[in-house]
Amino acid sequence: MLENWNRVIIAGKPADVFDPPGRPRFALLDLHPHTGPFVAGNALFTSLFAHQGLAVLCPHGGESWWTNRLCASFDLVQSAEDYLLHHAMPFIHERWGLSSPAVALTGIGMGGQGALCLAFKHPRLFPVVAAIAPAVEFHERYGRGSPLDEMYTSKEQARQDTAILQLHPAHQPPHLFFCVDPWDREWWRGSDRLHEKLNALGVPHEADLTTRAGGHSPAYFEAMAERAVRFAVAGLAEQAKRLM
Repeated sequence: MLENWNRVIIAGKPADVFDPPGRPRFALLDLHPHTGPFVAGNALFTSLFAHQGLAVLCPHGGESWWTNRLCASFDLVQSAEDYLLHHAMPFIHERWGLSSPAVALTGIGMGGQGALCLAFKHPRLFPVVAAIAPAVEFHERYGRGSPLDEMYTSKEQARQDTAILQLHPAHQPPHLFFCVDPWDREWWRGSDRLHEKLNALGVPHEADLTTRAGGHSPAYFEAMAERAVRFAVAGLAEQAKRLM
């Protein structure tokens, strides 16, 4: 584990936390991809967090897809979404004295779509969200032997939980960013559809669907790291101004 990172247990579940030098003004709740924790062991992301003075909480969610469905690899009685709302967010407040709107949602892949879904469901609680390579149309993996097959009874039921269908026509997070590499054949189209729907609804957002940096890979995640973190910080700063 890199400097200033520590492993903690929150409500019986492991999580990685980053304590920046000095008192943090903002925090990130970061959701990992389906391959497991990523940013906590990454030197580039860590340097960005330290430079921006960000506190970061990275819960371990198994292959839950961060949904409101029970997933055996995460927990048999509590969904990952409930865990984030009722345990992860209170931990951020207890450890750093920060709460909404000083907390942004970020994520990669599975975590990116989870961040979008949660922000669309709770835009007042999460007014700032930045997703890298979000697996927006995760229902396409249904029937391929993943935990999704146990979490849902059909591909259509899984589709009903995707980010696009959580988007309210009148209430959205005011600071919304997502990006995906055009070479990311599995997930690019989902972000493109989300981009189209947001445009149709007139929802302000920032999307990058053209930058190429290695497809759905650590190289791309790192290539977009600074942009995503800076977007989150700028959004949090704007929210803070509104409270003054």
